[in-house]
Amino acid sequence: MSYSRIAVLMGGRSAEREVSLSSGRGVVKALREEGFEPVEIDPGDNPGDQLYRAKPDAVFNALHGRFGEDGTVQGLLEMMRLPYTHSGVLASALAMHKERTKDVYRAAGLPVVKSIVADRRSVAAEHLMEPPYVVKPVNEGSSVGIFIIRKGDNRPPAALGSDRWTLSNEMMVEEFVPGRELTVSVMGDKALCVTEITTSLEFYDYEAKYAAGGSQHVVPADLPVQVTGEAMDLAVQAHRALGCRGVTRTDFRYDDTGPKSRLILLETNTQPGMTPTSLVPEQAAYLGISYAELCRWMVEDASCDR
Repeated sequence: MSYSRIAVLMGGRSAEREVSLSSGRGVVKALREEGFEPVEIDPGDNPGDQLYRAKPDAVFNALHGRFGEDGTVQGLLEMMRLPYTHSGVLASALAMHKERTKDVYRAAGLPVVKSIVADRRSVAAEHLMEPPYVVKPVNEGSSVGIFIIRKGDNRPPAALGSDRWTLSNEMMVEEFVPGRELTVSVMGDKALCVTEITTSLEFYDYEAKYAAGGSQHVVPADLPVQVTGEAMDLAVQAHRALGCRGVTRTDFRYDDTGPKSRLILLETNTQPGMTPTSLVPEQAAYLGISYAELCRWMVEDASCDR
């Protein structure tokens, strides 16, 4: 398809608003360099009207988190018959809900660990799983609202029971997997490479992801050849099992702390970050694909689900 005027959705109302604005600014600049006519749209109370007035040929969805990555905006774009980047309604909704993602992984025979979903107040009141375990909102991204409960901790975080909590009431309690943090991007139907992520902070949280110097990326990860191949294959399987299209990024833990190593899938991001510190552009660059070329490919891949 040949598109010219591209609406770039950025900002929005999720907890990842600032990340989305950073992604959007980079995308707008790149699309302008590639000869497109980008139009910035920060969705308000009536995004349909904003899009109608902008009259784009296609939409680059640079929103992250809820109300942008969870199938809601995708449904609006489907109704308006506007081709858009990244995954469709169902894949976006499934991937945004971490437990539904795991259901799909399990059905496809992909490796995951035990998890349960409970109200945040129940999670705050007592250990629902033997430590160590991880607590995270079921429908947020960028490691927002994540806690690691370690052996010896007397109780889960009290913040979950607070009236000031602004994230989801539904929380996932998941077995903690020791080892190394890995991620694999998929572009179309091909895995790009494997990145290992290290940080001097307690874990790879929001600050580690987006603060300057918060994390270090090893591209490609220094892994046994068979582990690299397995991670890339699993990322493509996850992409397909969820019904994704365009670009995704699947996160793993590689547990090499025991006598037998294992790769565990954590989640698939249907709209990975496009900020200066983001992993997808970094992996693309490693393969000789510039940021601007990546953005062009994503626009040219834009479609509506038929």
